[in-house]
Amino acid sequence: MRKIQIKPITNEKEYKEGLVLVERHFDAETGTELGNAIHAITILIENYEDTHFPMPPSDPIEAIKFKMDQLGMRRRDLERYLGSRGRVSEVLGRKRKLTIGMMRSLQHNLGIPAETLLAEGNGTKRKPRIAQDG
Repeated sequence: MRKIQIKPITNEKEYKEGLVLVERHFDAETGTELGNAIHAITILIENYEDTHFPMPPSDPIEAIKFKMDQLGMRRRDLERYLGSRGRVSEVLGRKRKLTIGMMRSLQHNLGIPAETLLAEGNGTKRKPRIAQDG
């Protein structure tokens, strides 16, 4: 077997070649020369993907609903983080923007990343802006 050359991935051709190489040697044993080379190439592939295929920010409301589902929460369980039943309904229905206070509470108590909660549009269908607490 020939020695695998590790170098930066700078274009689509090198990216595709890296994917083929990783797929071909996916079961390489960790800690071996081949396994270490495949691990390094995987990191280079991830870096290329992060640069050339960035993921759009998640939708804040979908992130809240996903977290609710993960934790087995109901709408009324969100009242302690967002306020009244009506406010929860408005936020989840995209009629009210999340306030900074709501975002802090959701981040701290439910572990939803701030970047997700601050995503453009803040979950509503109107022009993006951050509402004041209240």
